Amino acid sequence: PDDTSGQPTLEYFNISKAKKSELVDHLDWFAVSGDGSRLVVVDEDELRAVPSTESGDGDSTVWIDLRRILHEADPPAEWRQSYEEAGRLIRAYYWDPQMCGIDWTGVLDQYRPLVERVASPDDFADLLREVLGELGTSHAYVTPSRRNEGPPHYQRRQGLLGANFVRREAGWTVARILPGESSDSKARSPLAGTGIREGAVLTHVDGRPVDRLTGPSPLLAGAGGTTVELTFTPAEGEGRARRVAVVPLIDERPLRYQDWVAKRRAVVRELSGGHCGYLHIPDMGGSGWAQFNRDLRLEVSRPALIVDVRGNAGGHISELVVEKLTRTILGWDLTRNAQPVSYASNAPRGPVVALADEATSSDGDMITAAFKLLKLGPVVGQRTWGGVVGMTGRHQLGDGTVITVPMNAAWFDAYGWSIENRGVTPDLEILRTPLDWAEGRHAQLDDAIKLALDLLALHPAATPPDYSSTPDRSRPKLPPRS
Repeated sequence: PDDTSGQPTLEYFNISKAKKSELVDHLDWFAVSGDGSRLVVVDEDELRAVPSTESGDGDSTVWIDLRRILHEADPPAEWRQSYEEAGRLIRAYYWDPQMCGIDWTGVLDQYRPLVERVASPDDFADLLREVLGELGTSHAYVTPSRRNEGPPHYQRRQGLLGANFVRREAGWTVARILPGESSDSKARSPLAGTGIREGAVLTHVDGRPVDRLTGPSPLLAGAGGTTVELTFTPAEGEGRARRVAVVPLIDERPLRYQDWVAKRRAVVRELSGGHCGYLHIPDMGGSGWAQFNRDLRLEVSRPALIVDVRGNAGGHISELVVEKLTRTILGWDLTRNAQPVSYASNAPRGPVVALADEATSSDGDMITAAFKLLKLGPVVGQRTWGGVVGMTGRHQLGDGTVITVPMNAAWFDAYGWSIENRGVTPDLEILRTPLDWAEGRHAQLDDAIKLALDLLALHPAATPPDYSSTPDRSRPKLPPRS
């Protein structure tokens, strides 16, 4: 969304002919008809229907006048229909055909009178949450219908500068500029590299003065992904005011996440004396897999490894992570003027310790269980979330409400069905209290490092060979002539 280089084009690829053709040169949004033969395209608030496999022309393009389309809705009727639809979807797709003994018809009958008292989409979503809550099963989510808000790409977003500001006597002062992470395209830092330093005072945004009370945020409303001009007064005695043009972010989370990981890694290096590597896995999806592999080679090269799955949002790739962490070093590849590389590659050299907490969820529960069952290493922290009946996709009801159905239940030899609604208990339970957070103490992480170092003393890390024992290939001495 923050790429303002231009509108996307829409292309059609014919697999059988291995041929690509451009359908629309630029557009805002599109949808495919039910039979796949037509497309509905939105471009600058104009709506038209075009062929789905070839570029349209005057004869094949239908321009749609939205003023002629009238749709009358009866919300109470929609909610009644959607309630029954949700009940059927749960009954048809819930992971256990016997509904784990739940009288589902009785549950629907019990809550059905409340449908008549629903007055808004949020009311209906609250009602469905109560109904799905009767399942006692994780991954049963409800998202209320949203109307008249427009597609997300039409909404202008708040601009964010990737920096911490503090209000001081001189004005709104840059306390810290977050460094960008070049390996993550979303972790861009707008002010990094502009020459603005900590201590500079932000005085104007696009020529408008920054209010001493409210700060720069109101002036950056709707500026995400667009170019803005910022005026800074340098710290005392460092020169004249400067104006810089930057493109604010619409989402700082990737930038601040990478900064968070870098800080934790620095703490691990300091507390372990450089002996422990550190990997954080935020989820078990594509972004989590990328984050895991981003620093894998460097971190597993340390004698011990901390694998942090606290706050893991789940997904489906825990098996891939486990495969990597269960690799064993059988030997080494030595190359001149290069660091030795283990065989198997990217395998832990020594002890591995996992960190988990109450926000380690779904596939995060699964990998925590795998750590214990495969004896990859001890788990430190808090009992995990306890939700291993997963979902597959989402279902949109007639009124626009979206629900998920728990469809895929996990069972383990050692645990049976017990991880659901219980979670995985760590080997070493450590609570990080609010006071620890406030005072910056790294409870859990500190204990994990101590445990890793203790294990390292008992089980030294695999060490590559040096060149002191290389084979002797010199020509042997010839025996004396007879």
